[in-house]
Amino acid sequence: MPQVRAADGTTIAYDVFGRADAEPLLMIQGLGADSRGWALQRLPFGRRFRCFAVDNRGVGRSDKPDGPYDLIDMAHDALAVLDAEGVERAHVMGASMGGVISQIIAVEHPERVRSLVLSCTAARHHEWRRELLSEWRELVAAEGMQGLSEGALEWLVGPRLRKRFGVWLNMLARVLLQSPPEPFMAQIDAILAFPDSMRDQLASVSASTLVVVGSQDALTPVGDSEEIHELISGSRLTVLPGAAHGCMAEAPNAFNARVLEFLAAMSGDGKSDASDAERA
Repeated sequence: MPQVRAADGTTIAYDVFGRADAEPLLMIQGLGADSRGWALQRLPFGRRFRCFAVDNRGVGRSDKPDGPYDLIDMAHDALAVLDAEGVERAHVMGASMGGVISQIIAVEHPERVRSLVLSCTAARHHEWRRELLSEWRELVAAEGMQGLSEGALEWLVGPRLRKRFGVWLNMLARVLLQSPPEPFMAQIDAILAFPDSMRDQLASVSASTLVVVGSQDALTPVGDSEEIHELISGSRLTVLPGAAHGCMAEAPNAFNARVLEFLAAMSGDGKSDASDAERA
């Protein structure tokens, strides 16, 4: 797995797969997850793109420095991956916390973004979500990652997947629970510390944008995605029926089809003229 040094010396690992001659796609996962969170996107996206899936600082094979962490630094970590690969502009796809990092890149470095996919994410804090993340932090501090497993999975994984797909659910749980507790808490702190003020800058996003959310997402509900869709002019909104927060794993066929259809329209320097919300 290749690595690059971030500006502060932190080593950032990333996975590279797909066609060597294809357009670049930067993939950024969420809280506690690493590049394995894109497992069900690897083959279909690799057929069409040169994919760079980042292990955010604190997870996977990236360094796990002491906190505090900052989401802006993590956005720069992802850009350092593109720099190391000689990529000036890429399609950028982020999930959950990775969706916030992707928003930062689109707002602060629009010249680096060919198009933008924001999945199961939000543009601002809600007090209930602040309280929930703070509770997760306290549990992990007291009991380690095992203290988080049962309660958190009820927020992260929909009931359909829990009942029918236990093997994949266990895999999702392993990815999350393999995170060391201290970096996991540092990522939560970074999320909680990030200001809502960036929400006011989303209107400046010029990249063609697709917003994707599961209809059963409890952690970042459909309303969060509807707000992003309203703030980013010309964006598309796709709601995946029956999927929860991990929609790329729970409804991979629908997720892959909608995102690949969007990215195909964004190939080259073309800009889609479709702006109406879509409900898959």
